[in-house]
Amino acid sequence: MISRRTGLAATAAALLTGASGPAATAAPRRGPGLGTHLQDDVDAILATGATGVLAEVQDARGRTTARAGSVGPGDRRHPVPRDAYYRIGSDTKTFTATLALQLVGEGRLALTDTVERWLPGAVRGNGNDGRRITVADLLRQTSGLNDYLAVSPDAADAFTPAGYHRSRFRTTAPEDQLKAALSRPPLWVPDAGRPVPERRWGYSNTNYVVAGLIIERVTGNSWAQEIHDRIIGPLGLRHTLTPGTSPYLPEPTATAHTWFPGCARPTDTTLASGGGADGSVISTTHDHGVFLRALMSGRLLRPAQLAAMKETVVAEDWIAAPGVRYGLGIAWRPVAGSDGGIWFHGGTHLGIVSESGVTPDGSRAATSATFTLRMGDPAQDAQDAAARRLVDRALTG
Repeated sequence: MISRRTGLAATAAALLTGASGPAATAAPRRGPGLGTHLQDDVDAILATGATGVLAEVQDARGRTTARAGSVGPGDRRHPVPRDAYYRIGSDTKTFTATLALQLVGEGRLALTDTVERWLPGAVRGNGNDGRRITVADLLRQTSGLNDYLAVSPDAADAFTPAGYHRSRFRTTAPEDQLKAALSRPPLWVPDAGRPVPERRWGYSNTNYVVAGLIIERVTGNSWAQEIHDRIIGPLGLRHTLTPGTSPYLPEPTATAHTWFPGCARPTDTTLASGGGADGSVISTTHDHGVFLRALMSGRLLRPAQLAAMKETVVAEDWIAAPGVRYGLGIAWRPVAGSDGGIWFHGGTHLGIVSESGVTPDGSRAATSATFTLRMGDPAQDAQDAAARRLVDRALTG
């Protein structure tokens, strides 16, 4: 859930439960042309200096997978597991936005509701005003709230190996995350009463912390229970979970490597805790693809709410590519060879980069996980660009 805008906005935030590994699955179906291209693209990501890569493309005909790299020390190194669990980081936001829109479709929540309506007095101080921020502002990243990760007092320390080791078992309550964000004046304050929705855009994990709190207030249940009951369970995502306060990943997984700024060697950042509705989901490339296809094909949202999700604003400083527009928990970008572009989000966690995309009709999804993060290193830009090329090629043929 590190910002996709800067890549270094703050510490990672996904935790985990010590659940058992995935059950054995049938051998993936490999399309004759797609399989070759997918492997080439995975190898291209590895060639940028990544330690391990997984990718999957799925459509109505089946699934095609590819992997590259290895995990484990010395002579005990072995290939990256095909069904490795990993933290999807800010790809969690698409799950959270879907939950909120389901509540909208049920008439229990409105996109025009203010934060104050559901969390009285929670967003106040230093010029912050929940009376002027709507649910749509939260989900579309147009609230002006500061990113709690960037303004946290220990943000700088988090980008060091020592800081990581001190905080990897530490969890922070969403109320405390919000408190950190409110310690600074907002970037701007929307006008909830304007007939035209707010167009100013700024990526902030705080928006989804607040969205998670609203979901809990509306339903009376935890965000984790709602995501399981409404998405994970109905879609049969047996290898997707919310980790609570546990910093552990289920097996099988791969080592998450992070090169902190100024460090010549990577740090094993596989253990990590933190985050919630903004970035804590753990999944696999297969389950993530199933979710994206179900979402865009209309299985999770009613037509009106899916259309609302696709109402976008310009995201000028999004790092992914020119022309990106951000909707409600999902983004769109133009892709050569595709008239309708692709929908995506992306997630970055310590040592993990999740890159994915789905066609507008949900007919095909491409998901990838790269178990390497190099903070402040130009090589990271090359890795990210290679991952985006994989997704674009997989979805446009």
